[in-house]
Amino acid sequence: MRGTRRVIPALALTCAALSGGLALPVAAREPLSASDWLSGSVQAPQREASAWRPGQRPPRIPERTQPVAASGAVGPVQVSRLDGGNPDAAGTITARRAGLPIGLWQGSDATGLAEQILRTPARLPAMNALLQRVLTAQLTPPTADGGARGALFLARADRLLDMGALDQAAALLLTAGPGDAEVFRRLFDIALLQGDEARACGFMDSSPGVAPSFAARIFCLAQTGDWAAAAISLRGAETLGLIDAHQALLLTHFLDDTFVDGGDTLTPAPRMTPLEFRIHEAIGQPLPTTPLPLAFAQSDLRLNNGWKARLEGAERLARAGAIPATRLRQIYAEQKPAASGGVWERAGAMRTLEAAIAAGDPLTALPRAFDEFRKAGMADVLAAMIAADLPETGSAGDEAGAIASRLRQWQGLVVPQPEPVLPELQADTPAPPAERQGEALLAALTDIDAGIEGDLARAARGLAMLHALGLADDADLAATQLSLRPQMTGTP
Repeated sequence: MRGTRRVIPALALTCAALSGGLALPVAAREPLSASDWLSGSVQAPQREASAWRPGQRPPRIPERTQPVAASGAVGPVQVSRLDGGNPDAAGTITARRAGLPIGLWQGSDATGLAEQILRTPARLPAMNALLQRVLTAQLTPPTADGGARGALFLARADRLLDMGALDQAAALLLTAGPGDAEVFRRLFDIALLQGDEARACGFMDSSPGVAPSFAARIFCLAQTGDWAAAAISLRGAETLGLIDAHQALLLTHFLDDTFVDGGDTLTPAPRMTPLEFRIHEAIGQPLPTTPLPLAFAQSDLRLNNGWKARLEGAERLARAGAIPATRLRQIYAEQKPAASGGVWERAGAMRTLEAAIAAGDPLTALPRAFDEFRKAGMADVLAAMIAADLPETGSAGDEAGAIASRLRQWQGLVVPQPEPVLPELQADTPAPPAERQGEALLAALTDIDAGIEGDLARAARGLAMLHALGLADDADLAATQLSLRPQMTGTP
């Protein structure tokens, strides 16, 4: 990606062109995102709206001429779209497919819903899946004033990002198109987190009406090979105070080869952003993703990473329900473990279990695999990976058969003798609310999550509300998982 280049001193003319009448430094503006880690990659200085990029020829301004009719005949009818529609109604799946009432948001305020979505927990796998359906469904938007229009849409996308579900977030954002600045900046960051800088800069090129920040602009100029324009832009922006000192230093190391052999290690910013994360990698100082928000773990899944890093990233994402368990299973099968302990033990147990499944006798290897995954708090991930491959019954009193039955029941599959739901999770079903059902649903998810901490009475109220809203299957699976959780985690 990088070739030999040197940072070029700023030219006064270039500085003037970059300024465009811009007055406020980056640090003086309020952040645009509800999620703290979003980079503001396309947070542009005030009043900047030009699609021109450094290194490009300025656009030619055509002369103004009065239109002249070619004849007196009636011309063809032209149709133009007056409005792009309310993004709050956008989604990737229909309400029917999601199993939700299309009027779920009716009677609620969009701003209040957005705030509630961002703070609604969903640690239980059954509830995590339900929340993802809620976030991606096409539902009638709530009544809201023009200032709140789109707030619910962005909150849904940000919640998916916080869950690490980048593919789902990108698909949702694309339903509104990348032409909006708030949508564009999220798509830009998603592409960076997935290691696709060309796609990130492609979004920028395909959306000329969206003015990116100078840091993102400089990055993309270098990405497309225009190092000279990138260097001049950097020095001009730094002189005018359009980027902060840390970003300027990071970009200087990115653009100038002379720093490669210097041995200087740059201190990461207290709040890491996808753009800075990717630049650290480009200058040969990659950062671990473990202390960073969950979405950064998606970077570990790239094929240019080592197998151990890919395994650890995939396990972290699978625990949170951010990627399908089948993807983790595929990564486990890529190689033979070269060491022991930690992730290698789980990889070895999965390799043995896969061989037993292929031989038609998975129960022989199941107890060891279950113990290894349960020690890591991943018994639920194991169930998602292999429950469908396990037999419905085992020998009477057989440990392996009991484990198989437990894993199948956790996934909602048929078992001959299911373990009963805890009586503490039983509650009378209330009457369904006539409106503001979405708020009731999100509150029910919060109540059910409290059951993980042992508040079963509150969880029972949440389960009863799901029944009232017509989500009986989701409620029953959540009750099953709460009941089986002590055996799955090895805790009382």
